[in-house]
Amino acid sequence: MISIKLHRCSNQWVKVGGHPCWRVQKELDAAGVDYEVVKGPYRRAKRDELEKLSGQRLYPVIEFEDGSVYRDESNVMADRIRSGKLMEKQPKAAAPSAESNDGTTKEWPAQ
Repeated sequence: MISIKLHRCSNQWVKVGGHPCWRVQKELDAAGVDYEVVKGPYRRAKRDELEKLSGQRLYPVIEFEDGSVYRDESNVMADRIRSGKLMEKQPKAAAPSAESNDGTTKEWPAQ
């Protein structure tokens, strides 16, 4: 199997369905995907390394062996893992995010 890295928050003890990092990690486990957990800072302001890697500061992020990354809303990521399509057409880079007028972060559509 291909080894990947799951970049997630350091709160690994939070194992509730609504937690984005846990939602994705749980699906990786269920699918039998070989991965390494990379715990990062809880506070967005301290996620400089994640931004360098993925172009944004939100968790979770999946990093593939070739250095490409995948980031989407956690429910979309979980669905993709569950459907067995995680490794299909690996994105070359995470889509940059933008601040919307209401102050929430939105993802740019995939090109």
